[in-house]
Amino acid sequence: MKAALKGLRAYQSAPRTLRLPAPFEAGKIGRVRIHGYAEAGKPILFVPSLINGCEILDLSVKNSMMRGLAASGLRPFLLDWGTPGPDEADLDIGGHVERYLLPTLDMLGPDTVLAGYCLGGTMSIAAAALAQPPALLLIAAPWDFSGFSSHTRNDLLQLWEGAASAAEALGLLPAEILQQIFWRIDPVRTIAKFEEFSSKDPESAEGRNYVAVEDWANDGPPMTFSAGRQLMKSLMVENISGQGIWTVAGEKIRPDRLHMPVLNIASTIDRITPEATALRRGERLSLAEGHVGMVVGRKAPGSLWHHIARWVSQLQNS
Repeated sequence: MKAALKGLRAYQSAPRTLRLPAPFEAGKIGRVRIHGYAEAGKPILFVPSLINGCEILDLSVKNSMMRGLAASGLRPFLLDWGTPGPDEADLDIGGHVERYLLPTLDMLGPDTVLAGYCLGGTMSIAAAALAQPPALLLIAAPWDFSGFSSHTRNDLLQLWEGAASAAEALGLLPAEILQQIFWRIDPVRTIAKFEEFSSKDPESAEGRNYVAVEDWANDGPPMTFSAGRQLMKSLMVENISGQGIWTVAGEKIRPDRLHMPVLNIASTIDRITPEATALRRGERLSLAEGHVGMVVGRKAPGSLWHHIARWVSQLQNS
């Protein structure tokens, strides 16, 4: 307890570094912005989760998957979901695909590879089934939600039932409720990470990276009411995607509609989206790195970033 509280105090008082914006804005659709990182190369659109912001994929100038992939010769774009308002209360997760993701793909052109991280990967599967991009890349993306433990699914259903009335009144599911999803999935890790930080120098490179990740995890926009309900009930509990009955833009989304190369990257130690939840299709790559660590950890440039750049380059050469 002493170590955890010491780490928490060190985190709270650690110096912060202002994030630099993306090199340019490639487009905008309503509240959604598309950040660009290179002017040339194979275009690839990265779709983050609706939970927390897109910043984890562009954490800092020295630790940014987007900038790293741009340096490798790709032309990455990052979709920024922005902040929804109560006027979008009826927009569920599939509605985000239809209203924002599919038009973004149209804007960027038919040669754009689609890549999704976490829940953004779930949404990218739906978009790929409908739009048929040249390739689909998934990173820690849940699809068969029966791969979560029954305890986790029941726990999140109780969380939703306790928050539903207030969320419906607001038209939004607040970020504070969304953060509890991760706390409940892995409560031991929530404490342990502060214990570990208590022995680190907050101003070291490792310390600054920890603070940036934790700030990202503790911040983020709300989710629309209908998106929160669909996540907690329809996906987590009823597993409509895994059962093949999730309907987006009037079409049932099934893996057999993915008529393109698929690289499915999962983690063998992921507590947020266990490997058992991953789509059972495409080329499978398993990494022994955590849900967030695979993106921004010390191994990330030589592991995940390298695998993505290599795979997309092979697509260009095939």
